[in-house]
Amino acid sequence: METSPIRLLLVDDHPLVRDGLRARLSALEGLAVVGEAGDATEAQAEALRCQPTLVLMDVGMREVNGIELAARLLADHPGLRVLMLSMYDNPEYVQRALQAGASGYVLKDAPASEIVSAIRTVAEGGVFLSPAVSRRLFRNQTPRPLLSPRESQILSALARGLSSKQMARELDLSARTVDAHRQSIKRKLALDTQADLIRYAVEHVRLQGAAEPDTPRGN
Repeated sequence: METSPIRLLLVDDHPLVRDGLRARLSALEGLAVVGEAGDATEAQAEALRCQPTLVLMDVGMREVNGIELAARLLADHPGLRVLMLSMYDNPEYVQRALQAGASGYVLKDAPASEIVSAIRTVAEGGVFLSPAVSRRLFRNQTPRPLLSPRESQILSALARGLSSKQMARELDLSARTVDAHRQSIKRKLALDTQADLIRYAVEHVRLQGAAEPDTPRGN
């Protein structure tokens, strides 16, 4: 029984990069490049038009970066798979991409075979990180727990001093749902009390705002 090809949408603001990817990937059995885009507006339109299986997305794009765009596309197309393609192996970018919903992160200077393997793995429902990325992400450290985008919003709201009722109004959620998210955050961060959670939120969010590197724009 023949399986449907993986339908690829290429998103990169460098036409030469897209040309090279299209030429390499179109020649492979089981892969079909069905569209390409150079910015967020084009990517959103192409995702709607060509209904891709997977988006191969550059991280460092102008105006709207690839991480933010990944979150937008996945919100509009829940069944879509996103694989980030980047020249940056910074662990912070990798974590933020995964938090945004991406299922993989592969480096632009990786061998072609690795990029193809990443595409197939992610398209089949798996998660793929370039070996070089994995080494940097997990070297000599315990990985920080990854909060979901909604949990990150809750943590930020806690840092601003909002109550559960205020968060519920701001995020259009029920107070019960907000409380469930708070419990989930406590569990992931191994915090015992609500006071511990609020203290962590204030310290973490402020430090993140002061020290977090800018999201890459352009290559």
